[in-house]
Amino acid sequence: MGAEHQITAGFMPLFDSAVLVAAGELGFARREGIDLTLHRETSWANIRDRIAIGHFHLAHLLGPMPLACNLGLTPLASETIVPFSLGLGGNCVTISNAVWEGMAAHGAAPDLDPARAGAALGALIHERAAAGHDPLRFAVVHPHSGHNYELRYWLAACGIDPQREIEIVIVPPPFMADALAAGRIDGYCVGEPWNSAAVAAGTGHIVTVKALLWRNSPEKVVGVRKAWAEQSPEALAALLRALHHSARWCQDPANRAELADVMAKAGFLGLPPAVQMPILTGHLQLGGGADLDIDDFFVPFDKAANFPWKSHALWFYTQMVRWGHVAHTPDNLAIARDCYRPDLYRSALKPLGVALPGANSKVEGALKVATAVGATGAGLVLGPDGFFDGQIFDPDQIEAYVEKQKSARAEA
Repeated sequence: MGAEHQITAGFMPLFDSAVLVAAGELGFARREGIDLTLHRETSWANIRDRIAIGHFHLAHLLGPMPLACNLGLTPLASETIVPFSLGLGGNCVTISNAVWEGMAAHGAAPDLDPARAGAALGALIHERAAAGHDPLRFAVVHPHSGHNYELRYWLAACGIDPQREIEIVIVPPPFMADALAAGRIDGYCVGEPWNSAAVAAGTGHIVTVKALLWRNSPEKVVGVRKAWAEQSPEALAALLRALHHSARWCQDPANRAELADVMAKAGFLGLPPAVQMPILTGHLQLGGGADLDIDDFFVPFDKAANFPWKSHALWFYTQMVRWGHVAHTPDNLAIARDCYRPDLYRSALKPLGVALPGANSKVEGALKVATAVGATGAGLVLGPDGFFDGQIFDPDQIEAYVEKQKSARAEA
């Protein structure tokens, strides 16, 4: 029997596309009546443009990218909505061996501690500036990316001005490790496996990870063309159910080897299965022989990892405002709030009787330990979600949060 729904999706060669890839490769989409065609892209800009012109119904997207589309920050206007998150965490900050040596001289240790690493990096930056050296150059994958905002958040919280004291450039994820090895950049923030690839090559050192900067924090999402979602609600709901089953499978440790083999194929990551294991196990080689286990390094399913929290979208919005990417206005705030669509997630998954959060938003940074929360269906436990600097983001107090960040920048 032929598939009931034809769906075309774009993705980037990053491990956090795994839930979408597994849905297509392992039959979860087919079981929901979907013929899912996946297209690998080389840059986030390509994905952004191809979803705008209708080549893709949906795509593996950076969490803030749909906001940028809806706020008019993209070359081609395209209303994009987010009914599903592809997981939590998965990014690292990796630097050259030379920068690591400089940081180590200022007290950095191979423990991934964001505060210690940030203090050492700040001391190195000030030492280099006093000696007349050019600023260090860090790469991120896209201006409107979690990577850009978490890198800036980390640096600013450690007393480094990311606007003036370093240079930030855009490099597509698959080129990051090569750019570092070639000396074109001094460091980068990217998703796996492109951090572990530099460590394996002996050219980079991982200094901190997203899972410690903001625990259980949002990363990639499924971005859907709003027009298609409205025309094809049954197809979208079927896809969300397929992704739910895929994410549950991806989370199971018993499936790690099979998932790594799938992602290692040339059409997906094209890297050996061993390079996928750090994100699957949370056991990272940091460089120089050091290694560490990270709790909740990447979470594809547990802890409501697939729920499109409006508070996640709104935190991204506050960072877009903070760094001058968008003006803070009532209209822009409403656009950001409406971008993530927990209503679509709920309606698609309710027939399955799975745990669905009782709220659309939550205070971010308040949970110190795993906590049971109100939900329909099965029980639901959220993971700790603290920011490394102890800050709290209350989505009902956006004005105060934006003002606080503005005053912090003025004091820097």
